[in-house]
Amino acid sequence: MSVNRPVVLSFSGHDPSGGAGVQADIETLVSHRCHAASVITALTEQDTRNVKKLIPQSPEAIISQANTLLDDLPVKAFKIGLIGHHETAVAIHAIVKQHPHIPVILDPVLAAGGGAELSNNRLITTLVDLLLPCTTVLTPNSEEARKLTGLTDLNDCGLALLEKGCDYVLITGSHEATPSVSNRLFHDRRSWETYTWDRLPFSYHGSGCTLASGIAALIAHGLEPLQAVIEAQEYTWNSLNTAYQPGRGQHIPNRFFWMDEDA
Repeated sequence: MSVNRPVVLSFSGHDPSGGAGVQADIETLVSHRCHAASVITALTEQDTRNVKKLIPQSPEAIISQANTLLDDLPVKAFKIGLIGHHETAVAIHAIVKQHPHIPVILDPVLAAGGGAELSNNRLITTLVDLLLPCTTVLTPNSEEARKLTGLTDLNDCGLALLEKGCDYVLITGSHEATPSVSNRLFHDRRSWETYTWDRLPFSYHGSGCTLASGIAALIAHGLEPLQAVIEAQEYTWNSLNTAYQPGRGQHIPNRFFWMDEDA
């Protein structure tokens, strides 16, 4: 039986709680009928409330693992999540520069949902200088967009991020004090579209990973980035709307909500 499962290679951190990071990527990619390959950028000590410790992996190991996978698998998209250290960003840049035909979907994880800082100025500078020029779709939340640019107005942030070399920038609005959530897409040197979603009642662990991995999966299946952005937002909202709380902290997206609907 022939099964079309395009390969997506995720560069992401390991979340032992199972809510975010590489496990969120794998669940989302499998939910979209992709084959998930992964390179762990950092180990973490965390639960569904916050990150307690970040342990970056060696740049040499990251490059070696990625090259081994790329020599074997026909990767259709790169998804980049938690980086954690500026040397890791340099290593990932070395990989993506060798494969300029592979789309890059970058979720710039700069802080944990519980507030723990997962970046510093040197990492942010390296990310902006090296990875943004290689990025097909960037998916920062509003706080990350401001950190990446040093600007306050989100429209200015989106345009500035395009100027850094991103093709598409989707700034998500769940961190803003607004009745509904507005996600702003920027493309072709302008504000392109605003998508409005009902604000859901809880705090969610792994929502950004889910959105970026959904975009990567859909692009790997051949969708244009604009359509992938639209469909991935709907998928993510549905996963949040059916989220569950396995521990004492944030809710976890139900990335297989469609299986529950079929039951």
